[in-house]
Amino acid sequence: MRTFILAIFILFFQGISSTCLAQVSFSKSVIVGAEQTQNYFPLLMNQNVALVANQTSMIGKTHLADSMLSSGINLKLVFCPEHGFRGTADAGEKVNDSKDIKSGLPLISLYGKHKKPTPEDLQGIDMVVFDIQDVGVRFYTYISTLHYVMEACAENGISVLILDRPNPNGFYVDGPVLDESASSFVGMHKVPLVHGMTIAEYGLMVNGEGWLADSIQCNLMVLPCKNYDHNTLYELPIKPSPNLPNIRSILLYPSLGLFEGTIMSIGRGTSFPFQVYGHPDFRESDFTFTPVPTAGAKYPKHKDLVCHGMDLRKKTLENIVAEKQLNLSYIDAAYAVFYGGHQEFFNNFFYRLAGNRELQQQIENRMSVEEIRATWQKDLLKFKTIRKKYLLYEDFE
Repeated sequence: MRTFILAIFILFFQGISSTCLAQVSFSKSVIVGAEQTQNYFPLLMNQNVALVANQTSMIGKTHLADSMLSSGINLKLVFCPEHGFRGTADAGEKVNDSKDIKSGLPLISLYGKHKKPTPEDLQGIDMVVFDIQDVGVRFYTYISTLHYVMEACAENGISVLILDRPNPNGFYVDGPVLDESASSFVGMHKVPLVHGMTIAEYGLMVNGEGWLADSIQCNLMVLPCKNYDHNTLYELPIKPSPNLPNIRSILLYPSLGLFEGTIMSIGRGTSFPFQVYGHPDFRESDFTFTPVPTAGAKYPKHKDLVCHGMDLRKKTLENIVAEKQLNLSYIDAAYAVFYGGHQEFFNNFFYRLAGNRELQQQIENRMSVEEIRATWQKDLLKFKTIRKKYLLYEDFE
């Protein structure tokens, strides 16, 4: 594996103590890879550079693309993931190629049918820089975009530099490990639903485990964060996608994301997505919400219908963090309400999100949450052994 870790020292600190974890204290001292311009801007000079970026690719209040251009770097184009360059497109919405109004840079979408850069896209490019904030969940598609960028660059002899950012869900590993038969853009690799790795660590694993096509190797460089480890709680300064507006939604996303494969709404079309769940026929609570079209949710599930459900904004961040695991009780309890009813609770997308057929069957067979979790442990232990080979930061265990 050809990998070069930029920076003379990777700085670690002991992380937040268990007392601080209980108080949910978020670190203010993390220095992300993009901010360390002195360590990578010199490498980009006299190179034709492409950038994989979105609205999270910031150095303070300045977009990385603008910083590159103002520093004289020959930035030729920008590749954009799901949700587009400015992060406003709805989940699953087609994003077209265009030009950035501010810089005039060509914007090439890596979503929809064009998920992988073509040789024509990469013609004349010497290096691709990847700087996108991830949230550490298998079905969040930025890691799939990373895979295809690395693969295309490996096939065309182009180096990739990943500027690392913290994983806000990087303090635990949990969930079913992907069955290869369930592989899709919302889950490409044999990793658990919550993998506990930063985007750079994940890229190192993709390269090192031979997961690119034909086990080809990408000439990969990574620039780690400073003052970060896997005990660090990190609050994102910019929302990573339209429906993850705050740290609560990001922490709940691994558990509530599974509802996307069911009849339940998770609050898309409200001001609090991924912080509630409900359905028009879910009469177990007095709490209600009504999804309506919004900029980031143009066609929300149960549009204009009053949904009865559960409000997880009442749950403290301390309790969410302290769980350190996927919370299956939400979906298990919701299914119990509709069990034996006239509606199909699950849809075909659930299989892709769960990463296997078993989880749906286990819930339908009314296995307990503890029994379901027990079936994950062998695969989780195997994954954790693999994961440790690629960690750049002190682990939580």
